[in-house]
Amino acid sequence: MERGSAGAVGAPDVVTVETGDFQEAAVAVRHRMIKAVPARVWEVLSDPRRYADWVVGTAKSRPRAGQWPQKGASLAYEIRLGPLRVANETVVRRFREGSVLELEAHAGALGTARISIEVREWGEHSLVIVDEHPLRGAGGALHNVGFEALIQLRHRAMLARLAEVCEAPADEASAPRSHRGAPGPGASRA
Repeated sequence: MERGSAGAVGAPDVVTVETGDFQEAAVAVRHRMIKAVPARVWEVLSDPRRYADWVVGTAKSRPRAGQWPQKGASLAYEIRLGPLRVANETVVRRFREGSVLELEAHAGALGTARISIEVREWGEHSLVIVDEHPLRGAGGALHNVGFEALIQLRHRAMLARLAEVCEAPADEASAPRSHRGAPGPGASRA
C-alpha cells in the first residue's frame, strides 16, 4: 500500500492499494491524532458495548457471535435515521491486537463495506487511520465522488467521537455513553 503525503491531522490522504495482480482505485483515508496511548484506543475499539459510542449512526450495539474483536466475531446494532430503525451487523475480518481492526459492515440492500482502522503509536499519543470502501452490492455501483465526500464527513465525526471517548477522564471513560449520567440502582429519578 502506498500513501500520498500526509496533510494536516484529520485531512484526507490518497491511498493506492495493491491486491494480487491488480491495483484498486485510490480511496480516501482520514486520520486523527488522539491524545491517549494506543492501549487506551484499543481498549475502546475492543469493547463491543462501546461500538455505538464512536461509530456514527449506530445504537444499541451488542455481541452477536464470537469474541470481539477476534477474527469472525460480529456485533449486531441498530442504525437510526430519524424514525427509521434498521438492524445491521459488522464482522471482524482481520485484526492484529493493539494495532489493526478490519471490519465488514453489512448495510442491507446497500451491500457491505470494508472499514480498516489502524492505531499507531505517535509519541505519547495515538494516530488513528481509517479507510472505508464498498465491497459488495449497490454501494459499490453507487460509489462516486459525492458518496466519497459523505464517507469523509462520517469519518471526521467518527474519529472525533472516538477521540472524545478515549480522551475522557477515567471516571467517564469506563461506561458506555448510553450509561453515563444514568442513575444507579436504587436511585430515584427526578
